[in-house]
Amino acid sequence: MMQRILLISIILLAGCNADAPHKQVAGNPDAPNIQDTISGRKPSPKEAEKPILPPEKVYSNARFKEVRVEKIGDHKFRIHGKGQIFEASFSWVIEDGHEELKNGFQMTDAGAPEWGNFDFTLDVSKKRPNSTLHLILFESSPKDGSRQFELPLLLY
Repeated sequence: MMQRILLISIILLAGCNADAPHKQVAGNPDAPNIQDTISGRKPSPKEAEKPILPPEKVYSNARFKEVRVEKIGDHKFRIHGKGQIFEASFSWVIEDGHEELKNGFQMTDAGAPEWGNFDFTLDVSKKRPNSTLHLILFESSPKDGSRQFELPLLLY
């Protein structure tokens, strides 16, 4: 009786795993073929060779939305998005975790309560090779100039 239950369990487990989709690791000829689980078709060799890129990071908070960072050169970045900023002016600073490397300000094409567009480029390089650079967008308080609604963005 016990052997019969064990045999049925093994058959059920094997049957459950037979329908599981198999994925192939790119560049590994020993891996099983990829099959598109939606359409049921195998990708062409050209499609299988395409690198899998991480999804583009989009940043937002209460004052900034749809903000994207594009690396356009070795040390050059394009930053674009929308801001709902008092008098359409916001500030930014680039930090490496130890010090501020650069700072400045930008304008949106409309002031609050509208969402204005902005698009600008920055050229900045690391002082220390193992550091990580962050761009922080923020609105300055009209009362005391303090940073409000900071939005940190990873550069590299």
